[in-house]
Amino acid sequence: QVQLVESGGGSVQSGGSLRLSCAAPGVSDSLYAMAWFRQAPGKEREGVASIDSDGLTMYADSVKGRFTISQDKAKNTLYLQMNSLKPEDTAIYFCAAGAPWKTRLQPLREDGYDDWGRGTQVTVSS
Repeated sequence: QVQLVESGGGSVQSGGSLRLSCAAPGVSDSLYAMAWFRQAPGKEREGVASIDSDGLTMYADSVKGRFTISQDKAKNTLYLQMNSLKPEDTAIYFCAAGAPWKTRLQPLREDGYDDWGRGTQVTVSS
């Protein structure tokens, strides 16, 4: 099991930016696909962005052009740069890791991921 620890959440005004980090000391980039999910109050958890072991990325339509997923392989850290934030981006954001063979076909489905962080809160005010 992989330990994942998110950080970087906070409160910002609409139009602002935040960068989330996910420390993943047990992750080898050749063995895992990584992703960010979020869960807003009263809603189901949804996939936001993913990156596979080859560096290919995928984004939810709602965040395309505003969010960027990246990873620092030397630091075993996953990032989510969030720009032009909107109130509807308010949610708890989770980092997840999964085997590439499970996530390949639908990288933004949560059932492909086995390891999860505890989440970090992002609040965007209008």
